[in-house]
Amino acid sequence: MILSHQQIKEYCKKGEISITPYDESQIQGASYDLRVGDQGGTTSGKKLVRINETGFLTIKPGDFAIIITLEQINLGAQYVGRFGLRSKFARKGLIATTGPQIDPGFHGRLIVGLTNLSPKPISISHKDDFLSVEIHRLEHPTEKPYDGPYQDKLELGPEEIEAITEREGMALSEVLTTLQSLSQNMGALTKDIDTLKWVIGIGVAVVAIAMAVVGAIVVLK
Repeated sequence: MILSHQQIKEYCKKGEISITPYDESQIQGASYDLRVGDQGGTTSGKKLVRINETGFLTIKPGDFAIIITLEQINLGAQYVGRFGLRSKFARKGLIATTGPQIDPGFHGRLIVGLTNLSPKPISISHKDDFLSVEIHRLEHPTEKPYDGPYQDKLELGPEEIEAITEREGMALSEVLTTLQSLSQNMGALTKDIDTLKWVIGIGVAVVAIAMAVVGAIVVLK
């Protein structure tokens, strides 16, 4: 069962679901909108970005980014979350590359991977709504609540930072930039070759004319 607007409020008041900071204006008809948190980073930037200080994170074309949510979510053993990127960002060309499920019993902030498939940079502002979470109530509480490596994680750790700073090879955004540069260089080279052909053609014509003149002079003699 997917919780409605009223049920999300009800179960949050009961403490079976906890969202911190909680804001009723973030509740939609059957979902809760999560906001961009304080930290993020991109593979092209290769460093941790404190979005609460810069005000935004820019994701270049082809770039992979990670962003942590502002909200901390605590789910009881009878609840599971399903999240997706808000359509206003999906329409711009962003896709979420993180698994869409929040397991029963999960406590912490979500760490979300995003990829920019558009030809233009996309900026995401601090505290902007970027994820919608549906909360499902199971018929019975699970006997195996989440107890994985992301339990109680509230900020980006060394492993997430290494994922964007120490990747081998070039990020897709860097590949695209390199290909664009090569294309421009090839265009310039093509123009140079065309110019060279024109100069060679003029030179051949001049030599032919000169030889013809010389031949005529010889004949006249």
